[in-house]
Amino acid sequence: MQSVDPAMAKPQLALILHAHLPWVRHPEASQFHEETWFFEALSECYLPLCGLMAAWTQLQRPWRLALTVSPTLAAQLRDPLLCARFERHLQGLQLLAQSEVERNHLQPELRTVAEFYVRRFEVLLTLWKALGGDVLASWAFHAAAGNLELLTCAATHSLLPLLAKSPIALNAQIAVAVSEHRRNFGLEPTGFWLPECGYTPEVEPALLAHGLKWTVLETHGLMHATPRPQLAIFAPALTSGGLAVFARDPASARQVWSRQGGYPGDPRYREFHRDLADDAEWDYIRPWLTGGDLRRTSTGIKYHAVTGSTETKQIYSRSAALGAAREHAAHFLGERVRWAAEAGPLPGGRPALCVAPYDAELFGHWWFEGPEFLDELVRLTTAPDSPLELVTPSEHLEQYPHCEIVQPAASSWGEGEHFGVWLDVRNAWMQTPLRSAETALEELAERFAHGRRPRLKSGVNAERALQQAARELLLAQASDWPFLLRHGTAGDYPRHRFTDHLAAFHQLVGQLEGVRPWDDAFVAEREFRHPIFPHLDWHLWAKS
Repeated sequence: MQSVDPAMAKPQLALILHAHLPWVRHPEASQFHEETWFFEALSECYLPLCGLMAAWTQLQRPWRLALTVSPTLAAQLRDPLLCARFERHLQGLQLLAQSEVERNHLQPELRTVAEFYVRRFEVLLTLWKALGGDVLASWAFHAAAGNLELLTCAATHSLLPLLAKSPIALNAQIAVAVSEHRRNFGLEPTGFWLPECGYTPEVEPALLAHGLKWTVLETHGLMHATPRPQLAIFAPALTSGGLAVFARDPASARQVWSRQGGYPGDPRYREFHRDLADDAEWDYIRPWLTGGDLRRTSTGIKYHAVTGSTETKQIYSRSAALGAAREHAAHFLGERVRWAAEAGPLPGGRPALCVAPYDAELFGHWWFEGPEFLDELVRLTTAPDSPLELVTPSEHLEQYPHCEIVQPAASSWGEGEHFGVWLDVRNAWMQTPLRSAETALEELAERFAHGRRPRLKSGVNAERALQQAARELLLAQASDWPFLLRHGTAGDYPRHRFTDHLAAFHQLVGQLEGVRPWDDAFVAEREFRHPIFPHLDWHLWAKS
């Protein structure tokens, strides 16, 4: 590991985890496959992350981490129905792991792995109960203690540059997010995660109008700025309006993200793509599957290691995988120190800052040993002799407020570094009906705000329907639906969700305009299915 001149400030590392899931609550069914997205992320990522934070705090390590909690994820983490279903899911995994121990009693290697899962699910269930099922409260505690910086995100993770021609819709996505963050955490957010790192200059005024101070761009968003920043990506820059922009370090991204050349592809790690459900006899595994269908869906119990590119997978060794995580954390730290040395001394004794943002779900879900990697990295970087210092972006700005002024370039972290993933031949059709719906809601909200309401029958709660129409539009604007359609990884679900929300929106608008019969039952049914953002203010869509 390369040494750093002790006369200089230590180089800094800002770890940023972006935690987000689309709204996948389905009370109309006792089991629904897509709800397992939430269950898996909670058991494999969010709960382990809570455990790490508690352990770091108990050990009095001066840890720092920034965490985005998207409003749709926060709503699910506080939803009683989903939380109850998750606890049943975790209890089911515990029973399945115990069954696996018995089933593999004559196969020692497999039994050892099954016993690991029994212990793991017991620990997770104990942690869940210790938290009272309230993950958000745990994160709020660490934020109040100063170790964790919480960011917000667009209300439903809408790709904001696509709303540039609908400034009222763009503002609503940000306003709802800030309001929900305040309600969930009792804190005003200063950082904002741009969904998909999607930036155009039109997005910035709405961020600043809501008191947001900083955001993260893909590398080329800053490197192609005008003028080109002299400090490159080694320091944040300011826009002329005063928004601080940090750029992602591409080397740290490749090391952690890439399955081919990055850490997760190490043959000692657990194989993500081969699950117990793929190998077990159908009659045995079917009762354990969630989702209410006949697919071999993932159970979360996986017996095999990555084992390179060979077809014959070796049995997973937990001790070997933890050894790999320790090696990779030390290597990651050494590479960041080398990176800082290459940057050379920055003006005014400013330290080089490496910004390393990742989807939170990578750590534990896609990369099972990701939490152990984080744990070892925090242990190394918080040691007294560490050559690197952990900071949050806001801390760095407080320490070094003077930044270059630039105009960032339009950018995203999508394939091709632009917006093509969400404007592909398979999903671009979604944008026209969204723009029409945005205009319709703005016109309707304007009429209601100024007392020019249609003549509706007595006793109608029009504002309740208008609020639900706004919810339906927000949910239709999620970037997840075009992303999933483009990649074809969720069947027809994203198309169904998008069209269902827009159909409900138009049904509600038709009722409010008096061109469709009023249906209280329909309003109540949509509220029952989608009780997100309980204090949503439809006035946000009124022009004045």
